[in-house]
Amino acid sequence: MPEFKNITVIKAVNSYFDGRVTSRTVLFPDGAKKSLGVMLPGEYEFGTEDKEIMEIMSGELEVLLPEASEWKSIKGGESFKVPASSKFQVKVQTITDYCCSYIK
Repeated sequence: MPEFKNITVIKAVNSYFDGRVTSRTVLFPDGAKKSLGVMLPGEYEFGTEDKEIMEIMSGELEVLLPEASEWKSIKGGESFKVPASSKFQVKVQTITDYCCSYIK
């Protein structure tokens, strides 16, 4: 889906890793929540509360998911799922545009 309709966008930025990862929160009328963001090249570790679906809109990264022993390459147009209450690592190769969906 290239656009969202009838949403609320929180104007304040979510900034992580000295501004190398940023996002904005998007709220939907049905209570769903997503974030739209950009990651600059680097290595990062994230923690989750809810299950997440990370859609990579453009860019390229490698992800090490919980309980995985090998890094997986992900590029624009692909996605990956992260279980709730876990941590995952990414190695961002190029500036990466993403959409994260939080699943309750």
